[in-house]
Amino acid sequence: MTSEIVINHREKAYALLKADADKILKLIKVQMDNLTMPQCPLYEEVLDTQMFGLSREIDFAVRLGLVEESDGKELLDKLERELSALHESSVRR
Repeated sequence: MTSEIVINHREKAYALLKADADKILKLIKVQMDNLTMPQCPLYEEVLDTQMFGLSREIDFAVRLGLVEESDGKELLDKLERELSALHESSVRR
């Protein structure tokens, strides 16, 4: 039963990190659509702050043994790719 609890905690930790990554993507989409352009310092500040916070969350989860380092890195890499694609599409408009 203990291994089931550990697996459940790991799944929950990853799901929470994924939800935070999705929130960042949604926040940046809203900001780009309604508020500012990617060249704006406010955009960069929000993006940098959010990405730093997520990376610290991932680091904490890795240190607790709840998330594999490779999974955390992949989550950040995927978010960065999605944000890059979003940025490129907004520049083309």
